[in-house]
Amino acid sequence: MDLQERATKAIEQAVKENLVAGANLLVLKDGEEVLYAQAGLADVEEKKEFARDSIIRLYSQTKPITAAAAMILMERGEIDPVQSVGEFIPAFHKLTVEKTPGERRAAYTPLTVQNLLNMTSGLPYPGDDRACGIASAKVFDEACSRIGTDHEMSTLELAERLAEGPLAYDPGTSWEYGTSADVLGAVIEKVTGMRLADFMEQEIFKPLGMKDTAFYVPAAKQARLAKVYETMYHADGTTGMIPYTGDNLAVCNRMDHQPGYMAGGAGLASTLDDYSRFATMLMNGGTYEGTRVLKPQTVRFMTGAELMPAQQAGFDNWIGLSGFSYGNLMRICKNPGQAGFIAGRGEYGWDGWLGAYFANLPEERLTILMGTQKKDAGTFSLTRKLRNIVVSELC
Repeated sequence: MDLQERATKAIEQAVKENLVAGANLLVLKDGEEVLYAQAGLADVEEKKEFARDSIIRLYSQTKPITAAAAMILMERGEIDPVQSVGEFIPAFHKLTVEKTPGERRAAYTPLTVQNLLNMTSGLPYPGDDRACGIASAKVFDEACSRIGTDHEMSTLELAERLAEGPLAYDPGTSWEYGTSADVLGAVIEKVTGMRLADFMEQEIFKPLGMKDTAFYVPAAKQARLAKVYETMYHADGTTGMIPYTGDNLAVCNRMDHQPGYMAGGAGLASTLDDYSRFATMLMNGGTYEGTRVLKPQTVRFMTGAELMPAQQAGFDNWIGLSGFSYGNLMRICKNPGQAGFIAGRGEYGWDGWLGAYFANLPEERLTILMGTQKKDAGTFSLTRKLRNIVVSELC
């Protein structure tokens, strides 16, 4: 059985077990395609195949692109990573930390751009009963309620509202996954005077030829947007797939209009071919087919980060990423022997809430991209199985 057959079989098995409705996989070696595989459906109700040009919601796989946008501004001297975020967005000048339940104190250290890039900001996602998580949830709930109205929450407004709630900890003292990239998107807007979508289009998407990557999917392309599904568990032990239509983290599930809030941490849609152009640009030290987006030293900085020991302790709670550190909105492998899958030293990338996945293995000159639209997927069993098939064969 050859590589494509093994990869396709793994996806087909995941479809059979109702782990996904459909998925695809693209692998590049030395910048050349060596594998494409797909199986299952992008739209179960319409019996539409998950295809090469299927458009997927990236969710957190948006984050590396937002980091690259910040790197462009850093090269131009418009952002200093150690600058206080308050210099760009004054609402962040007076941050607080929850001292005890119901009691706040002033943050001991200012929040910096570097804290945003490294997720050491103390800005959490919604989802727990801490004061910081509750405050975050209120902001996103309101943003969701305004989707489709004539007063959608903007990128800057959402960031300013997040500044009103307490932080989980003093900036720089720990690590926690959260809204850092969304606030970074607002910083980019303030620095450039442009909407985040417009800056990314001008500086990244258009130069790289990423014609299907944006914060919304226009009417002419809506038929290619894969539906989101979740696994339904029945009382008799069987499973099935049902559509998910929620607007998680204030990202419009329909993606049918340019949003007011352009989520730097979750808002983009793309295809595997489009994202491969961005991945190849990073692999090539900042260039793609003769077009330079970043300088080589900037790419080395972006892809070579590592958390401080106290911060790493927070990241080590992330199940499945032993052997990795984090920086510039990506995981970065420091010790392959500790990883939960066959990994390469120095590899970097990230995934998305619905199962989009990106990894560059620079020593092996290998790029792995996977697309699916499964609620709460992230990096899950199918991702690791496909990785192990590919890396063991090609590295």
